[in-house]
Amino acid sequence: MRRRTFLAAVPATAFATSSLAQSRSGNPNLNRPDVHGGDRIDGATYASRSAAWGVHGAAATAHPLATMAAIDILKAGGSAVDAAIAANACLGFLEPISSGVGGDCFAMLWDTRAKKVVGINGSGRSPRGLSLETVRSRATKDGLIPSFGAVSVSVPGAVAAWWELHQRYGKLAWKRLFEPAIALASEGAPVTQNVAYYLAASYRRFTNPASGIEEVENFKSVWAPDGRTPQEGEVFRNPGLAATYERIAKHGRDGFYAGETAQTIERYFKRIGGWMTAADLAAHRSEWTTPLVSPYRGVDVYGLAPNTQGLSTLQLLNILETFDVKAMGFQSVAAIHHGVEAKRLAYEDRARWFADPGFSSTPIDWLISKDYARERAKLIKPNAILTPVHSGEAPSRGDTTYFTCADKDGMMVSIIQSNYRGMGSGLMPDGLGFMFQDRGELFALTDGHPNIFAPGKRPFHTIIPGFAVKDGKPWLSFGVMGGDMQPQGQAQIISNMVDFGLDLQAAGDSPRWHHEGSSEPTGEPQHGVGTLRLETGVPEATRAGLARIGWKLGDSDGGFGGYQAIQSWPGRYEAATEMRKDGVALAY
Repeated sequence: MRRRTFLAAVPATAFATSSLAQSRSGNPNLNRPDVHGGDRIDGATYASRSAAWGVHGAAATAHPLATMAAIDILKAGGSAVDAAIAANACLGFLEPISSGVGGDCFAMLWDTRAKKVVGINGSGRSPRGLSLETVRSRATKDGLIPSFGAVSVSVPGAVAAWWELHQRYGKLAWKRLFEPAIALASEGAPVTQNVAYYLAASYRRFTNPASGIEEVENFKSVWAPDGRTPQEGEVFRNPGLAATYERIAKHGRDGFYAGETAQTIERYFKRIGGWMTAADLAAHRSEWTTPLVSPYRGVDVYGLAPNTQGLSTLQLLNILETFDVKAMGFQSVAAIHHGVEAKRLAYEDRARWFADPGFSSTPIDWLISKDYARERAKLIKPNAILTPVHSGEAPSRGDTTYFTCADKDGMMVSIIQSNYRGMGSGLMPDGLGFMFQDRGELFALTDGHPNIFAPGKRPFHTIIPGFAVKDGKPWLSFGVMGGDMQPQGQAQIISNMVDFGLDLQAAGDSPRWHHEGSSEPTGEPQHGVGTLRLETGVPEATRAGLARIGWKLGDSDGGFGGYQAIQSWPGRYEAATEMRKDGVALAY
C-alpha cells in the first residue's frame, strides 16, 4: 500500500481555513463585475500593491514560501543562482500545476565577471526508441500529437540545468539548496488558491476516460487519495517527492539521471507501454547558449534562440518600434490593434521556422533584422485586420512558472520552468512524487516541417525567460508565464515601461490582451483572424473600437500569464509580482 500523502491529522485551523475557502468560492457577491479594487493613495490606480525594495538582494516567485526560501539562501551567502535553484525546488512541491523535476528549464542571467547576458537551454529530447511512425499512429483526428500520455513525454531537463548553473555560478553547497524543499514536502504546507483551482481542473482532465492516459492511479494516490484534490488552505505533503529531492541533493545530477530514480522511471514506462529509458536519461545534457538581442528604443532586449520562442518577443518589438506607440495612447485601440497585428505577423514566422537547431536551420539573422521588421510593419493597416497572415519568405541561404532572483554582487537570474500543459502528461513514476512533462505534444507531424518529430530531438518550446540591459548594465530580469502568451506578455511589459513610463509593479498589473488562433509550430493552421481576449480592466471605449475594426473579442479566461520581475537600480533592487498568481516579491 502506498503511503497517503494527505496528513492524517492536521490542525483544526487548517480545516477551518478549508471551510472558509469553500464558502468564499461559492459566494456570488464576491465576483460582481461592477466591483473593483480599493483606492491607492499613490501610484497607478489599478496596481495591486507597491514594489519591494532592497539593497542586498531580491526574489520574486509565484509562491510566498518559495520566495522566502530564496531570500534565506541569499542571506546565507548564496548567489542568485543558488536562490533560484532553491526556489524552483520548492515550487516543484508548492506549485506542481506549473513546474517540477519532470519538466524542462531555461534561464538567462547577468554574468558579473564577463559583464554580459548568458543563457542555458535545459530542454529534453524525445525518447530514442520512439519512432515517427509510432507517434503518427497515436495522432489525434486533426493529425496532432495527443496532449497527454506517454507519447507526449520528453526527457526532463530541469535538474541538469540546475546542476550546470550551480557548477558555474553556485556558492553554497549543492545539498543546502534542497533543504527548504525537502522540509516542505516532508512536513507539508497549505495549498494556495490558484494551485487548488488548477489541481481540481487537472483531476477532471486526467480522470476523463477520453484522456488517453495510460495510467492515472499514481496521480490519484498522491493528489487525490480521498477522491478529490486538496482545497485552498488544506495542508498537503508529498514524501515521495521529498525522497526524490534527497537523492538529487546527495548525488547531484546523477541523483536523477542515473541510479534508483532513473531505474524507477525506466521500469514505469515499461510497465505502462511507454518509451523512455534510463539510457535516454543518462544521455541528456543542457546547453549553454548566447542569447539573441535586439534594441527597443534604447533598451537591449534579450531572448533565447529556437527551439524556444524567445525570438518572437524580439520580432514583435521590432515591428512595434516602427510605430509611435506612445502617441497612440496607453490601452488605446491603436496601441492594442498594432500590438496584436505585430504578434500575428511574428507568430506566422514562429510556426514556419522554429525548431531544434540540431535538426534544422532557422534564419535568425534575417528574422531579427530591423529591415525585415520594417517590411512586415508596412503590412499593418490602422483601421483594418490583415487577413490572411503569412510567414516571411527567407532568402535562399538556408503551464509554466517564472521566477527571478538577484544578489548582492549584481547577478540577476531570469529563470522559467514548466511541465507544459498544466501539470503535464498525467503520468507519475511509481513513488517518486512528480509528473512528467508533455512537451512532446509540440512536435509537428507534417513531412518537411522543421519541427517534425524525430527520435532524440528537442520539441519547439514555449517557455522563455526575459532580460533587458540598459546602458550596458543589467536593467530588468522578468518573465510572463503561459504558453503562447509569453512573447505577447513580454512585449507588453517592455512597452508599458519604455513607451508609457510605468513602474515595475504597474507594468505587470496593467490589463493585458491575449491573441489566440495563429498558426502553430505543430502544423495547426491559423483560425481566421483568431480571438482577441481582453482583461476586464481594458476601457470599454477601447473594446468597442477594437470590435468596430473587426476583432472577435473573447471572454477573459485567465490566460493572461503570470508576471514576476526585478529591476536593477544603482545600489538597490526593485522587485514586483502581480495579482494573477499566489506569489510575492521580497527584497532586503
